[in-house]
Amino acid sequence: MAVTDKIYVKNHRQIASQLDTRFPKSAFSGATLDVLFSGDLSELNEATRDKVLDFSQDFLDCDCQSNPYCGHPERKFVRYLLELRAEGLDPESMVNVMTDDYMVYAYPGDLYSFLDDAVRTLEAVEDLSEVDGRQDERQRATERKRELTR
Repeated sequence: MAVTDKIYVKNHRQIASQLDTRFPKSAFSGATLDVLFSGDLSELNEATRDKVLDFSQDFLDCDCQSNPYCGHPERKFVRYLLELRAEGLDPESMVNVMTDDYMVYAYPGDLYSFLDDAVRTLEAVEDLSEVDGRQDERQRATERKRELTR
């Protein structure tokens, strides 16, 4: 299961009530993306609307014909998580930042698992790059791994 499947809308019930609609709690489910991408957000209070619009602009803004179902929102969010970790934040702090930034959250344990998987993937890239004689790729993977494990 992808980490983006474990990202949830904070105050989900309140937002659904304000919008007078139903949508899943998962931030990246199709119905939730429909509400965020094309729904009428005028009924949301200003603070919530600003966070939802920030989320839409930062993750759902893409020129693909199948947007927001093209996979780019999830990839952008994964990049965002990796950048938070590279800044030195632990999973608990990452949750706090994503909640402050976008009114979404995850369980810290899910982020620990995601980061552990990312490190294991980078270790595999290091090994394969070494075998293939691509030292530049190996060095890049080593640096990325260092960012995630400090």
